[in-house]
Amino acid sequence: MDEQRGPGGGPPGWWRPGRPLRHGPPGGIRRAHEDDGASGAHGAAAADGGENRRPRWPWRSTVLLTVFVLVGSGFAEHAQEGERVALDPLGRVLLFLAGAVLLWRRRHPVPVVFGTVAAVLLYAGAGYPYGPVFLTVAVACFSAIVSGHRHAAWAAMGTFWAGHVLIAHVLYGWLPPSGDRAPSWNQEIVIATWVVALAAVSELVRTRREQWARERAERARAARRRADEERLRIARELHDVLAHSISVINVQAGVGLALLDSDPEQARSALTTIKAKSKEALGEVRQVLDTLRAPGAAPRAPAPGLDRLPELVEQAASAGLTVTVEGEPPHLPPGADLAAFRIVQEALTNVVRHSGSREARVRIERGGGRLRLRVDDDGPATGADAGGSGNGLAGMRERAAALDGTIEAGPRPDGGFRVLAVLPIEAEEDR
Repeated sequence: MDEQRGPGGGPPGWWRPGRPLRHGPPGGIRRAHEDDGASGAHGAAAADGGENRRPRWPWRSTVLLTVFVLVGSGFAEHAQEGERVALDPLGRVLLFLAGAVLLWRRRHPVPVVFGTVAAVLLYAGAGYPYGPVFLTVAVACFSAIVSGHRHAAWAAMGTFWAGHVLIAHVLYGWLPPSGDRAPSWNQEIVIATWVVALAAVSELVRTRREQWARERAERARAARRRADEERLRIARELHDVLAHSISVINVQAGVGLALLDSDPEQARSALTTIKAKSKEALGEVRQVLDTLRAPGAAPRAPAPGLDRLPELVEQAASAGLTVTVEGEPPHLPPGADLAAFRIVQEALTNVVRHSGSREARVRIERGGGRLRLRVDDDGPATGADAGGSGNGLAGMRERAAALDGTIEAGPRPDGGFRVLAVLPIEAEEDR
């Protein structure tokens, strides 16, 4: 049952030129874009599937900060009256520039941090009142470090501290403002400590945000991996159900056509088998598709297992294949039970489709924590692809590999074909 697929795994005809291919988990799961602020660009790109989105403009925070700096500096002017130079239009312009330039801190963090440092140094060098203007340097440095420009931010902060020392202890010695005293070296050490603390906090935030970005990317990859595994599981189930059912229907349809005139009763029996088998196949397909419509919902019917082996033998008999079973089906864990049933079902389907033999033997052995399933037929092959060289054999191997088991399939030395499956199973007493 190798249905031809369109690009990206969709049904034929679903895609047409000019329509973009969309890959993703079933059900249209969308990947949420994370906040594109001053987080690590590489981590955010990984979490968003590689998309390089432009960060938004931080209008509100910039306006609030600029207003706070202007108003706070006005209060600082009154508090430091007679100690520092009164604010004039040039001072207010420098305050406005130091705050307004932060609008570009997410898109151009390096020029912004150096521009802010330059504006604040000019402000301090002119002797204007100390105040919240230094907060603009802290915000610019924080944004630069968090966005990954660590060396530039450290260089800017070093420049700022050295410039402040130069202004306080050299320029003020030559042209001191009215009544102003240069800060002591103890005060400079305190300022340097605050600068280092700011840088350390920024580094911590940067590290945490990059870690969160990696975790988001890992969760996205895990979700895609689970979706791929679920699609593969559904594809295997549909292939096994449809391949077996359609093979039986095809054989019975051929019998019915051949006996339609000569033996109407036998033809009626073949049509009855086709009706029953198609109804059963539709039920199993509906059960598989229900898991797509309602993920996580409990199945309406139990998954098939080796306890349904007699039913499988009857279905093979209706297709003209006599199956002999050796050994009793053991009680198995649900996953191993389903895999064992599907492997036997696919092996018998391949005998019906690709072998001239009308007899098959199924041998079941259990021991040493392993289940051995062997399906033999005497051949000869009726086609170049005898033995299931398509998706059926690949599906059997995938089911066995999922349980850390093995599948061996190939011609026997004395003729015919053999499928041998070895599945590890949990040791449990027969109930």
